[in-house]
Amino acid sequence: MNREYFRWYSQRLHRDMELLVFGHAGAKVLMFPTRDGRFWEYENVGIVVSLADKVRAGQLHHYFIEGLATETFYGFHQHPADRIRRHVAFEDYILNEVLPLMAQKNSHECTIVHGCSLGAFQATSLVFRHPHLFRKLVAFSGRYDLTMKVECFSDLFDGYYDDTVYFHTPTHFLPGLANGWQLDRLREVEIVLTIGNTDPFLDNNRHLSHLLGEKNIDHRLHVWDGRAHRAGAWRRMAPLYI
Repeated sequence: MNREYFRWYSQRLHRDMELLVFGHAGAKVLMFPTRDGRFWEYENVGIVVSLADKVRAGQLHHYFIEGLATETFYGFHQHPADRIRRHVAFEDYILNEVLPLMAQKNSHECTIVHGCSLGAFQATSLVFRHPHLFRKLVAFSGRYDLTMKVECFSDLFDGYYDDTVYFHTPTHFLPGLANGWQLDRLREVEIVLTIGNTDPFLDNNRHLSHLLGEKNIDHRLHVWDGRAHRAGAWRRMAPLYI
């Protein structure tokens, strides 16, 4: 299986950024790690192996990026306004540095976005905001409202709220989308969500599913047994849904 490593200095983030590429052809898959993960996380936990047959067959072409969780949503050393601004810069990096690299290496018309846990939030926010760029979203075990408190999970903005938080939170800005290009394009995206039936974010996933239904956006919500919020479950999910 073809494996490539890339590193360059991002003028948008003012730091070096790294990524791994697996494959040689097929649909491009932009993959966000979990909160504690790095760009090599999915290789280490076996998700790359679980998708190896599709990669070798030229069906999928994976791009594993850094998630920058400790500089954005979990950067508690910063004011919440600075956390969301850093996330905006991260999105700018993806749109203007990562996606052009993907297009340069592979002209396939289909780009899929995938993430697990916090990566599921990042993937969903990106696709919902820029649906014209993507064909499919696959999100595992996500929380789609980072201001929500549940179990040991706190409001990641400590009560702070502004328009930037609103427009990057899927369950907040989706109800306000009126008929227009963004909603039309979102209806063309294949959307797959998974969550465990004892996962603390189950209700949030059901709420997102309800909002999508209200907007006539076709999607699938798959509820797995147990918490299913770990690498073992994600390894089984990956070949089914990606």
